[in-house]
Amino acid sequence: MTEYERSRTMPASPENVFDRAADIGGMDAWLPDALHVDAGDLPAVTVHEDRTGEDTSALLRARPEQMRLEWGTREQGGYTGWLQVAGIGSGTSEVTVHLSFFDAGHDPGDQAVGDALDTSLRRLEEQVRQRTGRTAG
Repeated sequence: MTEYERSRTMPASPENVFDRAADIGGMDAWLPDALHVDAGDLPAVTVHEDRTGEDTSALLRARPEQMRLEWGTREQGGYTGWLQVAGIGSGTSEVTVHLSFFDAGHDPGDQAVGDALDTSLRRLEEQVRQRTGRTAG
């Protein structure tokens, strides 16, 4: 099993950050460009990957009381992940994303995953900033 984790500080309350992250209709705005989530009968979703052209059955659970999203593949069990939002004071939050790959065939590698996580967190921050009108600092 291979695990990856990245964190980023965002200029908004944890509630605002979580609401933006958990909005299924807006996930394309911050997820990696090649991934698209289509809500089915939640928690069931379909994840389309542009790179392979494949649709994968997955689960996505939002736990607002914990400010946490959890996801993973359904049939093949190739990966799971979570996003956790924590308030760190003064209307600022820290967002942590964690991915676990159980099958080496599903793991794109350290550089690709790291870049995707960093880009996704940056894009999520941009979405939060647009919604709140605040800048990082």
